[in-house]
Amino acid sequence: MIGRPNAGKSTLLNRLVGEKLAIVSPRPQTTRNRVTGIRNLPAAQIVFVDTPGLHAGGDKLGTFMMETAERAVKDVDLVCLVVDATAREHPDPLALRALADARGPLVCAINKTDRVRSKSALLPIIDRWRAARAFDEIVPISALDGTNCERLLALIVERLPEHPFLFPPDATSDQPETFYVAEIIRERIFHLTHQDVPYAVAVRVDELAERRRPECLYIRATIFVEQDSQRGILIGRQGAMLKRIGTDARRTLEAFFGVKVFLDLTVQVRRNWRKDERALMEFGLRMTS
Repeated sequence: MIGRPNAGKSTLLNRLVGEKLAIVSPRPQTTRNRVTGIRNLPAAQIVFVDTPGLHAGGDKLGTFMMETAERAVKDVDLVCLVVDATAREHPDPLALRALADARGPLVCAINKTDRVRSKSALLPIIDRWRAARAFDEIVPISALDGTNCERLLALIVERLPEHPFLFPPDATSDQPETFYVAEIIRERIFHLTHQDVPYAVAVRVDELAERRRPECLYIRATIFVEQDSQRGILIGRQGAMLKRIGTDARRTLEAFFGVKVFLDLTVQVRRNWRKDERALMEFGLRMTS
């Protein structure tokens, strides 16, 4: 799944897989890396790949995010372009360029139809995308309320080639648990802080272990920012903000893991890490194929 920032790709991934795997926030460019979600059906296993939002320019992190999305298009059996129905420009030239190297079937999901007052307004949007590229299917959907998402899923299954199952029938992702933990912490920071702070944050999980006394999942993680002022914002007065981030993240993690979680967070400054290739690799922001 590819598309512009905030088109709703992560919300759609979570909807189609049936479980929260990708973090979601109202801010654009929340997803940084490929996120894999697996949906198991009686006669099919679908491996979805959520990619960072398509955008032009940026630092080394931004370049990495664009290359991740562009490379994903070449590695898959089917590409689903997710389009925001409320966007000003249809079709989007950057999205069309990203599809240049796509192989196999192409599906266009016009998302956020719940925000369009008149459904008749969708017809010219569909016509413009149909004229711009030979899509196999164009489907208006709402990833938020589920409208037409089952139809989209069925269309994807119909057009995928047959392969042996790649994962066990109970798998929902191929990402390690540490990746999910780091993403949940980062999601809470996106929701609780403002301006450029969320974009300057990276999370490294230093320890994840089961403990018996007391019985819990112990997680120790470090939050990295680029400036001392950002560190102060994340910690807050008398540690109030960091405590709130930890409490919110812990609740989500306990629901996911099904056990009590002890979350130990610290904040460090790593100046200009978004421009440092070694830092990107340390924080797991590397090409996977």
